[in-house]
Amino acid sequence: MTTPFYATREEIKAELDVKETARSNTRIDRALADATDAVNGLTHRIFYPTLTTRRFDWPPRSGATPWILRLNSNEIISLSSLTSGTVTIPADDYLLRRADDLDEPPYTRIELNLDTNASFGQGDTYQQDIAATGLFGYRNDETTLGATVEALDATETGIDVDAATAAAAGVGSLLRIDSERVIVRERAQLDTGQTLGGTGLTNLNNNVTVTVQSGAAFAVGETILIDGERMRVDDIAGNTLVVTRAWDGSGIAAHSVGAVIYAPRSLTVVRGVLGTTAATHTSGSAVYRWDPPGPVRQLCVAEALTDLLQGRSGYARTAGSGENERETSGKGLADLRDRVYTSHGRKGRMRSV
Repeated sequence: MTTPFYATREEIKAELDVKETARSNTRIDRALADATDAVNGLTHRIFYPTLTTRRFDWPPRSGATPWILRLNSNEIISLSSLTSGTVTIPADDYLLRRADDLDEPPYTRIELNLDTNASFGQGDTYQQDIAATGLFGYRNDETTLGATVEALDATETGIDVDAATAAAAGVGSLLRIDSERVIVRERAQLDTGQTLGGTGLTNLNNNVTVTVQSGAAFAVGETILIDGERMRVDDIAGNTLVVTRAWDGSGIAAHSVGAVIYAPRSLTVVRGVLGTTAATHTSGSAVYRWDPPGPVRQLCVAEALTDLLQGRSGYARTAGSGENERETSGKGLADLRDRVYTSHGRKGRMRSV
């Protein structure tokens, strides 16, 4: 996995109420990868950010306005360096623009400032005359989650995080620690350092209060593991967790005082992705999650669910008969596709001759 998903494994499993198994996880991950590709194909753009250098011919073979480099599918969020041949063009000598003139990414063209002497075509040949280094993609919207709870070298692929991060990051998430981006591939249980207090737990569904030493060590939405039973944390009141019992396909059981409480806070990740470099990080480093646009995430979820449900039926979920028979994917999915294309699709640009 070298690119993120636009939704997470955990979101899909929550929609389908699928329990944790290696087989279901593999199938869901494959459906999410396909759904992410489908969204990219529909909208004709890549939404996640990539730090890279891209080169452009100047002038392009189809002709050009002398001071405008049109990026087409190479939309950019921010630019750190621009050169033509061996000549560096200072930041004050160019502008990032987009067709609708909104002053926010994604920018679709680089314009030279006409009040300066900057120019393209400084190389010995038109081929790859311009080199633009920066953050390419649709937008770099991030949410601050929590922090790491261990120091990291540049080679570790397991990152232990706090409760806030574990509750909000899932398999497929794109995270940033300092300047490095990582993709979550898997989650494993980690000892929270807390044990079951109070009088323990009975094997009754209405026994939903878990007493701990510190409620601040947990987060709402997090899944905890006591013995062999998983529980979802729905609320926290002081040092009491209010939970949903027998979560994620596990069986309900009685648990004794002193039982160790685990949570999936050890993230297996791909390091240094999307043009960033694996680096060392101190314990307590802030963790940020990149977020796709809301409608894009919704469509990815819908496409993945359709794939999974149709696959289970051997693609035999149909409506109508005879010449009118078709696979059933729901009118809502078609409407969502149209809405996402309208709001986030990259439209073709007509060139005049």
